[in-house]
Amino acid sequence: MPRLHELFIGLMSGTSLDGVDAVLARFPEAGGMQVLNHLHQPFPTALKDELLALNKPGDNELHRGALAANALSRHYADVVAQLLELSELPSKAICALGAHGQTVRHRPGEFDGCGYTLQLLNGALLAEQSAIAVVCDFRSRDVAAGGQGAPLVPAFHRAQFARLDREVAVLNIGGISNISLLERSGGTLGFDCGPGNCLMDLWIGEHLGQAYDAAGAWAASGKVLPDLLSQMLAEPFFALPPPRSTGRDLFNRAWLQTHLAASGPCSAQDVQATLLELTVHGVVDSLRRHAIDTQDLLVCGGGAMNAHLMQRLQSLLPGVKVLPTDARGLPAMQVEAAAFAWLAMRHVRGLPGNLRTATGAAGPRVLGALYPA
Repeated sequence: MPRLHELFIGLMSGTSLDGVDAVLARFPEAGGMQVLNHLHQPFPTALKDELLALNKPGDNELHRGALAANALSRHYADVVAQLLELSELPSKAICALGAHGQTVRHRPGEFDGCGYTLQLLNGALLAEQSAIAVVCDFRSRDVAAGGQGAPLVPAFHRAQFARLDREVAVLNIGGISNISLLERSGGTLGFDCGPGNCLMDLWIGEHLGQAYDAAGAWAASGKVLPDLLSQMLAEPFFALPPPRSTGRDLFNRAWLQTHLAASGPCSAQDVQATLLELTVHGVVDSLRRHAIDTQDLLVCGGGAMNAHLMQRLQSLLPGVKVLPTDARGLPAMQVEAAAFAWLAMRHVRGLPGNLRTATGAAGPRVLGALYPA
């Protein structure tokens, strides 16, 4: 059995609000990573609805946010228990778990020069219920150091996917899409590209009652609306230089409705096709501006399951190999959770988890707050 200080759990629930991914990983002292098990658990409908509602200002937010954090922590604890049972391990075998929490506000650098990022989670409750040390609130230290607090995964992507003979980019398409540019010379750049699945999921939910567009089939049935696409791409965020990050604070229903109102009547499936194209163009423009020599584009997150989206990326990037991270040894749906297991390991071992070139922070920082078991 691996030694106590080698086993970590990572928990990730992203902007897409599709549920929790949990990974059990081993990090030998000599380096490297081995994923031992993975589990996905959807959110209960009531919890998902409340977390989505808390992305917008509303009545009694402090009270509701605290209770939602408790509910999320209990759900995380249930997922951890299932993962341990599946792995036939006791909680005492785990050194620590890294938990992302649920982002409901992300406003780094705004208002007072520091701003804030808020991920709902009760780390103390999770530690109490799981009987495992919890590392959480990873983004705040980076923001305090003048960074965006996102993306945090580029350092992990470099450790896992960088090549000495290839220019590699790793694209995570969750609710928001973010990219890590892994230069073979050793340089790393990372930033948010724009919306990932969040607007597409919102639109298909309102019109077909589905949580997501399976394989992008509904988008593929429509046609792209050039005027609407151009109007949405005129959003100032897309012109910002890295480091940059975004979230539902910007790309939300109100943002979409503003653009739809200006574009005139159009069919629902054509809007879905255009929203998919918006995601694709955000990625393609990012590569053309900042990593024109990219040879491999490794895709993870739920977007990697969207066949139409993957086809559009490949069509617009003919000189690039577009493939899921599965082809490089780590399944697309495990990458983000594995990153937070890695971040927990870095915290426990006193090692930095951020990259200045990705977040804009003043320098490397040990990320997260620890709640002992």
